[in-house]
Amino acid sequence: MKETVVSGIRSTGKLHLGNYYGALNNFVKMQNEYNCFFFIADLHSLTTHPTPSDLNRTVREVVVEYLAAGIDPEKSTIYVQSDVPEVSELYLYMNMNAYLGELERATAFKDKVRANPDNVNSGLLTYPVLMACDILLHHGTKVPVGKDQEQHLEMTRTFGNRFNRLYNVEYFKEAFAFSYGNKLVKIPGLDGNGKMGKSNGEASCVYLSDSPAVIRKKVMRAVSDSGPTEINQPKPEAIQNLFDLMKVVSSADTLTHFENLYDNCQIRYGDFKKQLAEDMIDATESVRLRIEDISNDEEYIKKVVRLGAEKASESARKTINEVRKIIGIKKLY
Repeated sequence: MKETVVSGIRSTGKLHLGNYYGALNNFVKMQNEYNCFFFIADLHSLTTHPTPSDLNRTVREVVVEYLAAGIDPEKSTIYVQSDVPEVSELYLYMNMNAYLGELERATAFKDKVRANPDNVNSGLLTYPVLMACDILLHHGTKVPVGKDQEQHLEMTRTFGNRFNRLYNVEYFKEAFAFSYGNKLVKIPGLDGNGKMGKSNGEASCVYLSDSPAVIRKKVMRAVSDSGPTEINQPKPEAIQNLFDLMKVVSSADTLTHFENLYDNCQIRYGDFKKQLAEDMIDATESVRLRIEDISNDEEYIKKVVRLGAEKASESARKTINEVRKIIGIKKLY
């Protein structure tokens, strides 16, 4: 039997270059060799209290962008997290065996508390439990995540192993971080620091659905400086970020050309940014056009989501029925 891959993206907005090169490209390759479950994490997104209309819209956007990136619903299971209520039931059971101290020590939780002190809800605290249940529900063993999620994966193993010990079974398997043969790609934002992310604002991100005009505008406004003043001068972070973006979307010759100009204090950032923008447009064109086509096909989107819910539910029901039996929950009538 093929090993199972499980991964999801929160429905908090449109997908960007970071999602594409950091995750979706790998998803497309994985589906040919593994049993893949790729979901839209709308329950996870409730921690930030989206409006009903925003939640519905962003779920649809992520479904469309999964498909446009090349995830095949015949090869993979694409589903919306809330369409499989078994994950919520497993979340309840696993919360009984997750302890306050270990949840409070999670690095991601502490980061969220610092960043959003007015929204420290229990969903944020138990986020690792729900993430664990997404994986355990389908007995996933490979999870394509970045380094910032590795602690959550460790907690997934902790919760699964604790369940096994508590009920004296060997039921849940251990899941580990997985990258498809390549080093995980970090895509920097246009704002001069950190990785590209929706939480950093529209100007930081190049979205897969952005028009050529929007991409050009964003890139030309990207943070830069007055230019190097010495031969072979080290690049400041904001400039290195732009070169890192060019490394991903441009040819090796183009990158070498601008590296040489920088090293010899001859670079003109206007020319550099124009080239970077055009290469981004070329790199995302096929996905952007598919997004437009798929967005207009409502029946196809509904068919994909229904098929995904059916496939995911079949796996989930089997797990929940077995978990209930292990725990001792059964009807008395």
